[in-house]
Amino acid sequence: MAIQKITPFLWFDGKAEEAANFYTAVFSNSRIVTMKPWPEGSPFPEDQIMNGTFELDGQQFYAFDAGPMFKFNPSVSFFVVFETVEETDAVWQKLTEGGSIMMPLDKYDWSEKYGWVQDRFGISWQVSFGKISDVGQKFTPSLLFTGEQYGKAEGAVNFYTSVFDDSTIAGIVKYKAGENGPEGTVKHAQFSLAGQTFMVMDSSAPHGFKFNEAISFFISCKTQEEVDKFWNKLSEGGQKSRCGWLKDQFGVSWQIVPDALLNLMGDQDRVKAKRVMDAMMKMDKLIIADLEKAYGQE
Repeated sequence: MAIQKITPFLWFDGKAEEAANFYTAVFSNSRIVTMKPWPEGSPFPEDQIMNGTFELDGQQFYAFDAGPMFKFNPSVSFFVVFETVEETDAVWQKLTEGGSIMMPLDKYDWSEKYGWVQDRFGISWQVSFGKISDVGQKFTPSLLFTGEQYGKAEGAVNFYTSVFDDSTIAGIVKYKAGENGPEGTVKHAQFSLAGQTFMVMDSSAPHGFKFNEAISFFISCKTQEEVDKFWNKLSEGGQKSRCGWLKDQFGVSWQIVPDALLNLMGDQDRVKAKRVMDAMMKMDKLIIADLEKAYGQE
């Protein structure tokens, strides 16, 4: 399949390959694409994953192992639609094994059958029986705005759709007076960025978690101009970091990465690839010309 513009990127602590194998076994029409271990001389064991790619129903996910610094939490979950009760029940059973149920699989106002679970690896899934056509894709990242970010979901939708081309707002449903949430905050919103569906919600409950780097969104860029655009716009009011990482004004993590980096680091000549990695590790915003210069050095 073509490279997605925006790909969920999952930060594991030594469990990336195990998790990818689990997910591709749980969800139909799924496969492992690549699982490349860390090279000799890296700070991580050679049996852990530096660059993993897997597809769930044709949608791409990235994963790697990078230590215990960040833990998954339900601030970012994946809303999954199943069109048969049998598949809904079967997947729910597998995801709950060794995990924890946040909302039981049951009938709710918005769904004949819905449940929210944090699986054995810590990743959260909203499992729903319905029609994929109502969402546009089977797996949809869902952002929960809570704590200091509570009440900012609508602002986030407007901000993100202003940054990405081919973006639309499908709908924003707000709490009304007397409902289970402060009036005017976002009960549920659905929108698309670069043609890919996302969801957001506000929650005033004291959850005790917030957005972190455990789940980031990887933006594939063809040119330096595109890298510059996303780096500058998404970091406004946020925090710039190393190796193309940033946090936006809402605390959501993004990676702004030129396609050239993946091509250079995937070279069969591992000496050249390591030079590119070493150069990347010294950068904040990624500079294609400098990466290519490191690759070509002798």
